[in-house]
Amino acid sequence: MPPTQGPRQELSAEMAAEDRNAKVRAHYEAHPYPARDPADEAKRLVTGSPSGLAELNHYVFAGGRDFTRPFRALVAGGGTGDAAIMLAQQLADAGAPGEVVHLDISEASAAVARARAEARRLANIRFVRGSLAELDSLGLGTFDYIDCCGVLHHLDDPESGLAALARALDPGGGMGIMVYAPLGRSGVYHAQSMLRMLGADDALDARIGRARALLSQLPPTNWLRRNPYVGDHLLSGDAGLVDLLLHPRDRAYTVHEVDRLVRGAGLALAGFIEPVRYEPLIHVRDEGLAARLRAMSWLDRCAFAELLCGNLKTHVFYAVPAARAGATVARPDSPETVPVPAGFEGKAMAERAARGGTLKAELDGLKLAFPLGAGAAPILARIDGWRSLGRIHAEIAAAGAPNPGWDAFKAEFDRLYAVLNGLNLLLLRKE
Repeated sequence: MPPTQGPRQELSAEMAAEDRNAKVRAHYEAHPYPARDPADEAKRLVTGSPSGLAELNHYVFAGGRDFTRPFRALVAGGGTGDAAIMLAQQLADAGAPGEVVHLDISEASAAVARARAEARRLANIRFVRGSLAELDSLGLGTFDYIDCCGVLHHLDDPESGLAALARALDPGGGMGIMVYAPLGRSGVYHAQSMLRMLGADDALDARIGRARALLSQLPPTNWLRRNPYVGDHLLSGDAGLVDLLLHPRDRAYTVHEVDRLVRGAGLALAGFIEPVRYEPLIHVRDEGLAARLRAMSWLDRCAFAELLCGNLKTHVFYAVPAARAGATVARPDSPETVPVPAGFEGKAMAERAARGGTLKAELDGLKLAFPLGAGAAPILARIDGWRSLGRIHAEIAAAGAPNPGWDAFKAEFDRLYAVLNGLNLLLLRKE
């Protein structure tokens, strides 16, 4: 029978973890990531997934969250502030009362986020320095929503980190999470291994110089050089290179590993972003294969799509308490549902549809094209984030639609919604 772990071994493991924690903290103090200039706040708001207000309402609250009620959000590992600034600004624009708590281990990163908040005169962000490991003792209370992007895969114990977040989540709330995915990051872990072999404990500046020298000499067969969709080390200066190739801790998750991580914290997956990335049936035309795919569970189809496409660099997803599994995603199932555009202008797309045009998208090398159809044009022209499906249908019927019934209208909308929601361009809320 193998010996049990003794006190000396336990102490050694704790010391090793503390050393890694110190290195992670030093990493972000030296190179806050992503690099942001507070002066840019006057030009644009950085947006993305997860945690856009309309998006989290769609996936966490079935489109029914009343934002006139106080709303508390935690951005765990807020870094230089992208998620906290986006969410706080959108709450302010909506006149929604509440608070966004920015939690991070790095004072240098938080300083950038503070300057960005000051540039926007946002008064609804609270900055707290600390780590997920300290969350239970920080006395921050519970939250309606938690954002945790690019953090769990850098923790010594991701399972404990997510469990701590789950304890801080209101039972009626949810989370938006991003973790790395392995296949789209081909070459990254090989490069990390090579750089560790060349000297993992040297001064960071020396390691940066060594990394740039190695990158300049990668042969054409090298997996990182052959991966055109990983570019932080080329486009984001030292901060991008350090975060991608020289991070003290870094791991990636497959679809099924994401599910196990989430379930281990008492949560359930509510949806991946963008949904079309996780649907293999848009690529598989053989009916025999398609029939087998349709017989799979949603999660297994997502896992199949990850293997099929091979280009997922991250998994962005929403998770909710397991007791609410299957009941949090908005559905276009009633006339009171309001379609909310996310990144397109309805009238312009309506003109394209009227001409028989297609909607094209490129997702990390995956080129997709979806015919819009002339029947979608009158619907698209009326999607503005305020009209309900019932009102859109009534206006189209009053305008003399050739087939004005609700069922025909709903069938046309459902076809359109499958495409636009799949690309994360159309979300839903309740009136």
